[in-house]
Amino acid sequence: MQPRPPKKFHPHPFAYHQEIELRIDALSNLGIGLGRIDGWVVFVPFCLPGELVKARVFRNDKNCSNADLIEVLEESPDRTKPGCPLFGACGGCQYQHFTYESQLAWKTRQVGELLQHMAGIEFPVEPCIPSPQVWNYRSKITPHFDRPRDGVIEGIGFLPIGRRSGIIDVPQCPIAMAEINAALPRERESIRQRVKTYKKGATLLLRATEGRVETNPNAVVTEHVGELSFDFLAGDFFQNNPYILPAFTGHAGAEARAGGERFLVDAYCGSGLFALTLAKHFEQVAGVEVNESAADWARRNAETNGITNATFMAASAEAIFADIQFPAAETAVLIDPPRKGCSPEFLAQLIAFAPARVVYVSCDPATQVRDLAILKEGGFKLEKVQPFDLFPHTRHLECVMTLVR
Repeated sequence: MQPRPPKKFHPHPFAYHQEIELRIDALSNLGIGLGRIDGWVVFVPFCLPGELVKARVFRNDKNCSNADLIEVLEESPDRTKPGCPLFGACGGCQYQHFTYESQLAWKTRQVGELLQHMAGIEFPVEPCIPSPQVWNYRSKITPHFDRPRDGVIEGIGFLPIGRRSGIIDVPQCPIAMAEINAALPRERESIRQRVKTYKKGATLLLRATEGRVETNPNAVVTEHVGELSFDFLAGDFFQNNPYILPAFTGHAGAEARAGGERFLVDAYCGSGLFALTLAKHFEQVAGVEVNESAADWARRNAETNGITNATFMAASAEAIFADIQFPAAETAVLIDPPRKGCSPEFLAQLIAFAPARVVYVSCDPATQVRDLAILKEGGFKLEKVQPFDLFPHTRHLECVMTLVR
């Protein structure tokens, strides 16, 4: 007997829980398998390109359907055994069933496809740079839990795959650093012992720093990148894969100075990661940050590392370049915005400032390509596209695009 469909289930082109067979052609930007039946797109998670699968439909939308994977009938040669027993349930990773070499190749391909489809740009994408450490690389995780029920905290972990509520209990996380996994049992037990102090759910912080784990978001922690050290608050943003940061910042520096530019503006400087690692290549560096606290940390980090040619200022979002005195023709601008990309106001200011080079670092190539189209209209030309795999076994990547006037 077929289960009763949900009230809002649309019955075309497939019945509720109808089982179908299809060939997977590609992966979506969420890491979900994409195939077609008579031209109709069906999304099936945990599949790989080239595989023939059996799936069970649970939703039909206006132009596609979604189905659960039942069985892989013909496996891809790129399929491998996941490194975590929770893979397929926990929403943290999407690619553990994918050999690492194939993950890199697919991420490279996806950046190229975004350039074509979103910006109409045919451009060669450099092969994605691998992480030197593929497991136990994350220096920070933030597991959470729902409010206690009958005096008991149940799961402590992450969201289930494809859902916005519920918790998958995660006693260990193989992409988190060894120090974090060593501390996890203690922190989980501590939470459960203090169950009476929680009236609602909460999020934990575990950040590895200099061989220990910090759980207080307001505590000062230290990260080392090459010869430099960076202090910041444990709860603040800092790139979470320290193993790849020397290559990542080194590439950004090489691109920023490739045209002989003498000055650098780091327009989203945070606590100074790029501004300070790149300072040795420029006569002067100016870091700009809308958050005064972050700018203050960048100043402290410059002093700690004995860097005297970098200054940091807090500026309003409407006047990022107002106090920059560098000649634009001899200046490179590095931008590393949040996932949502740059605001139209910022892009207008950047185009008006008209630096010789722009190095655009992004954790979301889709918003990066959206902004690239605007910068292209504003007089910039794409010169290089280099993805970096800061997040092995997940769909996420960092991409560095170099643009010139």
